[in-house]
Amino acid sequence: MEVKVNASELKREKADLIKGLEAFLKEKTSADVETESEMVRVKGDSDAVTKKYVKVLLKKFLHKQELTATYRVIMDKDNALKVKERRLYEEDE
Repeated sequence: MEVKVNASELKREKADLIKGLEAFLKEKTSADVETESEMVRVKGDSDAVTKKYVKVLLKKFLHKQELTATYRVIMDKDNALKVKERRLYEEDE
């Protein structure tokens, strides 16, 4: 099974975040993790690597980096996961 993660918006935050994400996913899934510019591919056994599990790991990574207030994980159009910046609404007072 292969899961794709679009981390293009994370790259704007810090350049080394994608490398950290790659290392985090390798450690947690013990699967093959490849990075192609802004796309991270996780390839592994069907039991070890599922979209739901990778989504949970992405949320844990964002929490560990203290980025949960800024980013969230959603499904992308092409059946991949995407780390997307949250829209922040300001209160008018």
